[in-house]
Amino acid sequence: MVKARDIMTTDVTWVKKETSIYEAGELLLRKDITGMPVVEDDMTIAGVITEKDVLRLLHTDGSGKKTVEDFMTWPAVYYEDENSIEPICNFLLFNYFRRVPVISSKTGKLVGIISRPDVLRHILKLRCPGTSAIVKTVGQR
Repeated sequence: MVKARDIMTTDVTWVKKETSIYEAGELLLRKDITGMPVVEDDMTIAGVITEKDVLRLLHTDGSGKKTVEDFMTWPAVYYEDENSIEPICNFLLFNYFRRVPVISSKTGKLVGIISRPDVLRHILKLRCPGTSAIVKTVGQR
């Protein structure tokens, strides 16, 4: 059985709740990602911040210090590294989410993230071995 840890991306971009929402928006653009986990000081999941969340800035007055906590989606949906990828794939298929954080089943701390492209790479590698060279080089993070 293929588990979350087998296909997750471990080089995860994340922010803390007190991060400026503007800084988080810039980070999303700089890293060319659509969302990232929000973590507590102990690296447990506090929420998720996405492009869609940051778009809400248009409807705020520009005053005051705006933080990620003011805009993030919470509680966050996440999976453990020991979970099978089937429920994760189904979740991504039937919901508007594009990614889910992955936590350690032992420590409860952030260890990775699974995005739709991660699942797609796995499916192509599994079902169409002739694409394995492309799957290994395109889109790797």
